[in-house]
Amino acid sequence: MTAITARIAQGVTSIAAEDWDACAGDANPFVGHAFLAALEASRSVGGRSGWQALPVVVDGDDGRPAGIAPAYAKSHSQGEYVFDQGWADALERAGGQYYPKLQIAAPFSPVPGPRLLLRDPAVAPALIAALEAVTDQSGLSSAHATFIAPAEVALFEAAGWLIRQGTQFHWTNDGYASFDDFLAALASRKRKAIRKERAAAVEGLTIRHLTGAEITPAHWDAFWVFYQDTGSRKWGQPYLTRAFFDRIGQTMGDRVLLILAERDGVPIAGALNLIGADTLYGRYWGATEEVPFLHFELCYYQAIDAAIARGLTTVEAGAQGEHKLARGYAPVATYSAHYIPDPGFRRAIADFLVREREAVASDREYLGELTPFRRAEPPTG
Repeated sequence: MTAITARIAQGVTSIAAEDWDACAGDANPFVGHAFLAALEASRSVGGRSGWQALPVVVDGDDGRPAGIAPAYAKSHSQGEYVFDQGWADALERAGGQYYPKLQIAAPFSPVPGPRLLLRDPAVAPALIAALEAVTDQSGLSSAHATFIAPAEVALFEAAGWLIRQGTQFHWTNDGYASFDDFLAALASRKRKAIRKERAAAVEGLTIRHLTGAEITPAHWDAFWVFYQDTGSRKWGQPYLTRAFFDRIGQTMGDRVLLILAERDGVPIAGALNLIGADTLYGRYWGATEEVPFLHFELCYYQAIDAAIARGLTTVEAGAQGEHKLARGYAPVATYSAHYIPDPGFRRAIADFLVREREAVASDREYLGELTPFRRAEPPTG
């Protein structure tokens, strides 16, 4: 590469899909052009959402993007799942202004994955430097790359960004041929509890797995009702518009897995998943009828069934949720990277992160002891 040019693009849709995906690859659907463009086209981002899409692009000497960061100017901290409202309060109490800030993320998606999308890995330092320049030159308080891939931690650390850790609960396919194989790895009491939960959850119901052209507008209408109910209770106002679901059905339907529970042919609950190269990503769920354990069945157990059937290695069932432990999901570390230009504010955040990191690691170690898997017998004699 003989020349590097960095620029800010006016949205994901301003970049050709083939150029974007040449950088993003196809392993993680949340950073692919189809998903991010669907957020823009459906007005789930942009407008008055508080998410202004401003992808930062490093062009190669061939004139095509060699690296892209999916960046957004943010006027709030909603829809991120890495909580920095306390940082905002502290800066504003000190007379500063936290918003707007730069967010490098897949909006509304607490899904670990690449945030430096690289056709040419050699441009990674230049792309990080471009993010810093955008922050500095625009007078933004900070830049935040959330749920970065573990392999990116060293790149951001080398650039002096602060690293924050969190915890999620993921299920790992240890070569299971069936759900019963997975259950066999659990302690007897946990195994019986899961079988009891599953039987209670599906009594009188039909469970359907739909993907691609199998998902009709009527299915999306039903799921929209589920999503609105959950969204209004969790966030006050759902982040995604109805048009978003039609859009992903049209542009990436083969990567969508919609799991529905029906009573007498009528959907009463649903869970939306996206299919990655080796991971099933559980994203949204909702129901119009209260059924004990149905949430666990659709979001966790059916996801495991689907992952095993598809030969996938991992199920990521979203942010937080210690109740996932009893269902065979284990705690794993997640990472974010933070660029704080103001020296005093940076020192305060760095001190906070040292204390937080110790607490998070200790908590994760404790939670790891609570998984339902059978323990190896101690040696005797």
